[in-house]
Amino acid sequence: MSVRKVTVALALALLVGACSTLRLAYEHADVYVKYRAGRYLDLKGAQDHELAKRIDEFFAWHRASALPEYARVAEQAAARVEKGLSREDLVWGYDSLVAHARLSLHDAARRIAPLLDRLTPEQVAYMEKAFAEDNRELAKESLRGSEEDRRKRRAKRVEERLEDWVGNLSQAQVDRVRQYSARAPLAGEMREREHRRLQGEVLRMVRARQAQALLPERAAHWERGRDPAYARALEAQREELFALMLDLDRSLSPRQRAHVRERLRRYAGDLVRLAQDER
Repeated sequence: MSVRKVTVALALALLVGACSTLRLAYEHADVYVKYRAGRYLDLKGAQDHELAKRIDEFFAWHRASALPEYARVAEQAAARVEKGLSREDLVWGYDSLVAHARLSLHDAARRIAPLLDRLTPEQVAYMEKAFAEDNRELAKESLRGSEEDRRKRRAKRVEERLEDWVGNLSQAQVDRVRQYSARAPLAGEMREREHRRLQGEVLRMVRARQAQALLPERAAHWERGRDPAYARALEAQREELFALMLDLDRSLSPRQRAHVRERLRRYAGDLVRLAQDER
């Protein structure tokens, strides 16, 4: 998994994943990242030990610096949910996640870049092959089936994630989720092209031994150079998602709202405890 994918996935999982698995997942995140890194980096001996050390250093930084910030976001989100959401609340939440992800991506890329600049041509070829395999898997999963099939799968994913947070959805709420999926653009083909573009940039940096100079800033600003059509599709998706969340917020029962609020507060507490844990 690329530095960007690892760090963004971690950031989003901390605020969107199931609370019951948060602590277990985070405690083993470094092991998972080391395991996944082996898919992209064919490292041996001292290089492998160096990578493990750099990953450990990143997670030490993340635990001390990033988790308290995520905890504050979760506490503030709970307060906003309690009084009812506005569009400004949703923009704040999105912007907060992106801002924290940028910091983590910059730090992760800064730590791994020196190692990338010392890869041999054979190791770079190994990375390129792994990227190509990822692209085939992505296309197989995200582009399979008809447009109707893909929209149904998206609606089901969103429904399941919402039920993690609010409990069982009413039929009207399920219908609104399906409406969202019918309206929001599908961007699988554009996302696949974007992955290939970013992978190509990373490979060019590594081959030129410029990862230390260029990768941290590039990782923190992954959207630069994006196809304008893809950018418009993502913006349309986000606007449809915001509309869905506002409609659902207005339809929440007192029990559902309390469920979300308490889940966020438990999340904040778990994040604080994780940040304080000694490793």
